[in-house]
Amino acid sequence: MAEFLLVLDCEEIPARMQESAGQDLARLASDALAPLSPQAVTAFWGARRIGVTMQISEGIAESTQTERGPRESAPEQALAGFLRKHGAEREALVLENGFWVLNRTVPAIGAAQQIAATIPALLWRFPWPKSMRWGEGSAFTWVRPLRRVICLLDGALVPFGLATENDDAHGLCAGTQTEGHRFMAPGAFDVTSYAQLREALFARKVVLDPAQRLSIIREGLQAQADRAGLTLVQDEKLVEEVSGLAEWPVALLGRIDDAYMDLPPEVMQVSMRINQRYFALRMADGKAAPHFAFIANMEFADGGALTIAGNERVLRARFADARHFWDLDRKTKLADRVGALDAVTFHARLGSQGARVQRIVALAGIVAGAMGLDAAARTQAQRAACLAKADLTTGMVGEFPELQGVMGGYYARHDHEDAAVSAAVAEHYMPRGLGDETPRAPVSVAVALADRLDLLTAFFAMGETPSGSGDPYALRRAALGIIRIVRDNGLRLDLTALIDSAAENLPGDLSDQKREGSALAALPGFIAERLRVQLRTEGERHDVLAATLAGGLDGDLVRLLARTAALAEMIDTDDGRNLLAASKRAANILRIENRKDGPHQGEPDAALYTQEEEHALGTALASARREIHAALIEERFADAMRSASGLRPSLDEFFAEVTVNDPDPARRLNRLRLLAQIGETLAEIAEFGQIEG
Repeated sequence: MAEFLLVLDCEEIPARMQESAGQDLARLASDALAPLSPQAVTAFWGARRIGVTMQISEGIAESTQTERGPRESAPEQALAGFLRKHGAEREALVLENGFWVLNRTVPAIGAAQQIAATIPALLWRFPWPKSMRWGEGSAFTWVRPLRRVICLLDGALVPFGLATENDDAHGLCAGTQTEGHRFMAPGAFDVTSYAQLREALFARKVVLDPAQRLSIIREGLQAQADRAGLTLVQDEKLVEEVSGLAEWPVALLGRIDDAYMDLPPEVMQVSMRINQRYFALRMADGKAAPHFAFIANMEFADGGALTIAGNERVLRARFADARHFWDLDRKTKLADRVGALDAVTFHARLGSQGARVQRIVALAGIVAGAMGLDAAARTQAQRAACLAKADLTTGMVGEFPELQGVMGGYYARHDHEDAAVSAAVAEHYMPRGLGDETPRAPVSVAVALADRLDLLTAFFAMGETPSGSGDPYALRRAALGIIRIVRDNGLRLDLTALIDSAAENLPGDLSDQKREGSALAALPGFIAERLRVQLRTEGERHDVLAATLAGGLDGDLVRLLARTAALAEMIDTDDGRNLLAASKRAANILRIENRKDGPHQGEPDAALYTQEEEHALGTALASARREIHAALIEERFADAMRSASGLRPSLDEFFAEVTVNDPDPARRLNRLRLLAQIGETLAEIAEFGQIEG
C-alpha cells in the first residue's frame, strides 16, 4: 500500500463550511480512487486548507473485460454497430452459447496515473455551498481563491494541472509546497508525507488536526477561567466555530467595564458571542463575571496585553449599543407594546402577530383549566400570553433575536407584573433545544403549551406540514417541546381535545375545519411519531410504543407512557415473550383463514368445545377479558399486563393439543372465533403484531 496525500491551500474558508468540505473531499477522493482499494481515509480541515490522506494500492492489475454482443443470427448491421461501439475488429470476436463475445485486455494502470486522471475533475466539480470566481479568463470556482494543490504518492509528486482545453484554471498545478502561519512563520516549505506535514506545520505555528485544535481551545479557555477563579460558560458550538478561525489558537482573558455589569447577563453573553466570538464567565455565585475569554490566532511578544486592550475597547462599544437598547426599551411598558403587534405579519393566512396573541390568550386559559389551575392562575396565564410576544417590537430583540422571551421577562419585571406572569413571559419559549430545560411553574407551562399548540394546529390546518428534511416553521421542534413539557411535568392532559380547542380559534375557513377528514387530522399522529422518535433516542422500546399507539393517540401522554412501560416490562418476562409468540401465531392463522372464508368474528360457543384445552382457554380468556378491561379503565396497567400474561399457559396447551382447522366446519369456525377473541382482547392493550421479537 502507498500513502496518498491531497492538500488544497486557499484563502480563509468560512468556519461553518470547513468540516463538511473535508468530509466531502474524503468521500469524493475515495470514490474516484475506488479501484485502488483506499483504506485508513483521514480528512482534515482548517482556516486555510482542507485535505485528505489514505492508503491505496500501487496500481490496478491487468484484467480481461468481456462484452456480450448480438446473437449469431443477428443482422450484419447489428454486429457492425457493436464493433464500432467498442472499436474492435471482427477477428476479435468469439462465439459463446450463440452470442458474439468480445474479450478485451484492460492494461494495468499505476496509482499515479489513476490519480492524475480523476482528481482534476473532482476539483472542478467540488460541491461548495457557495463558491466564487477570481481573476480573469477562468470559470474555475472555489470557496475562496485556491492557491496551492499538493498531491503526493508515497512522497513523490503526482503531476497534473487543472487547465482544460478552453480554460487555464489560473495555471493551477499539483505541487509539493505549502506554507505555515501567515504572520508567525510565513514562507513555503516542501511536503513529503502526512506525518511530516503535521509536524512541519506545527513547528510553523499551524495546528493541522481539527480534533487537536478543539482540545487546545477547550484546555486554554478552562485554564484562563481557573486562573481567575471563575467558571466558563460552556458553548461547544462557539468552540467549534473559533476552531475554524484560528490556526494557532491562544486563549486570552479580558475585563468587562464595571459600568456595564448591570446589563442582563443574557444580553452580555449574546452580544459577546454573536458580535465578537467571546466566551462568557460566571462567578462562584452564578452571577456574570466582569471578565470574558477569547481565542487569538497567534502568540504575542507582550503576552497579548495590546490585543486584550483592543478587544476590551471593542467590547465597550458593543455594550454601549446594548445599553442604549436596554434603557430605551424600558421607557415603554410591555403592555403598551401589544397593540404594535397588529402591524407585524405572522403569516398571510393566519394574520398578524396581534391576532396570534389573541388566539394564544384564549388557548392559555383553556390549557390552564385543563391543568386544574385555579381562576387566579388562569388569569395570570392569559395575562402572560398577552405579553409574551410584545418584546418582538423592542430594539434589543430586533438586534438580538435570540433574546426573544428573555427580554420580555426582564421588561415585565421592570413593569411590576406578577412574578408568575414575568416568569411565564421569559420561559414560554422553553425548551429551545434538546439540551434546554423545560418550564416547571404552572403558569409558564400553560403559556408554553398554548404557544406550541396554536402553532402546530394553525400550520397543520393549512396543510403546511414538514416533509422530508424540510421544516421551515420548526413544527417538529414544537411537537417535541409539547412532549417534553408534558412528560417532565407529569401533566394529565387530553391533547386531542386541546387541538380541537385551538382549531376553533383559527381565522376564516381554517376555524371551520374538523380534525376528521382534514389536514389537521394528521396532527395527533405527528405528535405520536415525535414521541416514538424521542423514545428511540432515549434507548427505549419504540416498537412497544408503536404497538400501544396502534389504536390512535388518546391525547394523554402520561397514561400512554405508563401503559407502554408496563407492556415493555411484561414482554421482557418469559411469560410475556411466550404470549407475544403465541399471539402472533394466532394472528397468522387468522390472517390465512380469513382469506379463505372471511373474518371469523362472534362469540365462541362453549357447547362446541370438544377438548379440555379449549375449555381451559375459553375460561381463562373470559376471566382475563374482564380483568384487563377493568384494569385499563382504572389505569392499573401492571395488573392488566399480568392478566394478559396469565393466558400464556392455556394458549401453549391449546396450540400443542388442538387442531384449529378441524374437519368439522362448526368446530373449525368456533376455534377460529376463539383465536379472534384472543386478538380482540390483546388489542385492548396493544397491537402485538408491531412488537419486534
